[in-house]
Amino acid sequence: MEKDQQYALSKVPEVTLVFWLIKIAATTLGETGGDAVSMSMNLGYLLSTGIFAVLFFIFVFVQIKAKKFHPFLYWATIIATTTVGTTMADFCDRSLHIGYAGGSSLLLILLVASLSVWYWTMGSVSINTVSSPKTEMFYWVTIMFSQTLGTALGDWTADTEGFGYLNSTALFVGLLVVIASLYFFTKISRTALFWAAFVLTRPLGAVLGDFFDKPVANGGLNMSRYSASIALVIFIIACILIFKQRPAKSASH
Repeated sequence: MEKDQQYALSKVPEVTLVFWLIKIAATTLGETGGDAVSMSMNLGYLLSTGIFAVLFFIFVFVQIKAKKFHPFLYWATIIATTTVGTTMADFCDRSLHIGYAGGSSLLLILLVASLSVWYWTMGSVSINTVSSPKTEMFYWVTIMFSQTLGTALGDWTADTEGFGYLNSTALFVGLLVVIASLYFFTKISRTALFWAAFVLTRPLGAVLGDFFDKPVANGGLNMSRYSASIALVIFIIACILIFKQRPAKSASH
């Protein structure tokens, strides 16, 4: 059992500041990359969701089958979850006319359901207990729902609530600062704080992505979605190459 646990944990990165920097960049890339395919390429939300869903399943399959932690594979899978999350949220909110509030509510229910089933089945939702392919599957499904929820939340605050991109960015940065403060100065569950931060980095990436590529008249910088996506890919690769990431330790260590 100990051998199997160490095997699985070797594929999950340690949660550090670099982890969160790459996570924010990856979620921003999910927004610009997802919009590039669905909007700039005019493939639409449904077809784009289908394309990214296939990539998501491929990367998750390879990730689960991998024998050890591979940073590039792990972050490619994260990017796959955030791109499919972008187009899926847009499809629910816009094509199905559920609206941002309705979409966010639905996705919150799915996220809570995923965490609940994971907890009831495995006894914990901590990333330090990811010790089998079954647990890893729960991990990636939960991440996918969290990414999709984050997209809807970002669009809701920036567009429907009229906060705009910069104010929404400040809002989510502020919430993340609150979570960081709770982490350092309270004894609140680290697992709960991790998932709260994981969800909130996604709307931060969503509003940053929109800020980069939306027209100046709408409060954006009017950057090309392709150039913004390439810049983010370069940043992520540089972080992976410069800052060595270690696999997370098991709860027993």
